[in-house]
Amino acid sequence: MGDAGEGLIDAESRIQDRMEELERERVRKGGPRLTPERVKAIESLQSLKLARTEVQRQQETATHEGRRTQLAQALAELDRRMAEVSAVIG
Repeated sequence: MGDAGEGLIDAESRIQDRMEELERERVRKGGPRLTPERVKAIESLQSLKLARTEVQRQQETATHEGRRTQLAQALAELDRRMAEVSAVIG
């Protein structure tokens, strides 16, 4: 799990760096600033995408049908939540 955890931390760090870069670019161009709620929603969406990738990877390697069913349900729930957050972001 150590390598997977480090990968998630690295991915979250890259996401945060990208968010800061986009905000600097918006400020430079004089565009609208991100509200704290919108930033939180974007971060939540990125976390959900990472979680979905991990669950999908687990589903691809699962051999027990019951576990595959659980993972399919988890993917459906993640998709639902991603749709909700996407609606908030606009």
